[in-house]
Amino acid sequence: MVKAPKGYRHRTRKILRKRVRERGGVPSLSYLLIDYRDGDRVHIVIDPAIQKSMPHRRYHGRTGIIVGKRGKSYEVKVHLGDKEKTLYVRPEHLRPAPEVWERVVSETRSLIESIKSRIREANSVILKALSTA
Repeated sequence: MVKAPKGYRHRTRKILRKRVRERGGVPSLSYLLIDYRDGDRVHIVIDPAIQKSMPHRRYHGRTGIIVGKRGKSYEVKVHLGDKEKTLYVRPEHLRPAPEVWERVVSETRSLIESIKSRIREANSVILKALSTA
């Protein structure tokens, strides 16, 4: 018998598998556009379609804390047993924890409200200018 290979993705047949309707698709933009801050909790969920900055399978499903940013990737501290590991993971493989998601949604809603108020102000200025002319 030949010795089994021990590559980076060995024993990942079930872990790194997408469902039929997810295959070939890029990650959702709502996840990619989240701007994580230091101290945010994130869940590591590996997307097998993106190989760049893919963490090892042992970290799949783990929760970590954002420590910083390096280029396009985030530094994530993860506890593995009694050790603390630092991973460099792209946002394609990260999902926000519920408190981070609530913060992002509230910030987005406030931004939308401020834009709407600016549009209302601009419209009133235009109407005044048109009525006097």
